[in-house]
Amino acid sequence: MKILLVDDEKELVSTLAERLSLRDIEADWVTSGEEAIQNTESKTYDIAVLDVKMPKIGGIELKKKLEEKNPGLKYIFITGHGSEDDFKAASNEKGAEYYLVKPVNIDDLVIKMKEICLKKEQV
Repeated sequence: MKILLVDDEKELVSTLAERLSLRDIEADWVTSGEEAIQNTESKTYDIAVLDVKMPKIGGIELKKKLEEKNPGLKYIFITGHGSEDDFKAASNEKGAEYYLVKPVNIDDLVIKMKEICLKKEQV
């Protein structure tokens, strides 16, 4: 499983990548939507973990841009803004099944990743 983590909070995203590597999950991280687009041009990922609120390109908009060139890529959104119910309502209409509220619990993130991989295998 290869993961791309995208969040403008450098300390958060680098720590998540480090903690995932301790669980034998390969994770690259970037701090902007622009960097994420560049990374996906040269590398292939199974899952992108996107922060909803980022400068310039937020997670929902970034998902749309990444889908054009990476149709098999799956997404998990993370948010530190608003309630879980608010996010669920906004993201469902955009096609986001998976989301986590910050601070992200690493075990919850790994569970979501495994769910996504199982669904991909069943298709």
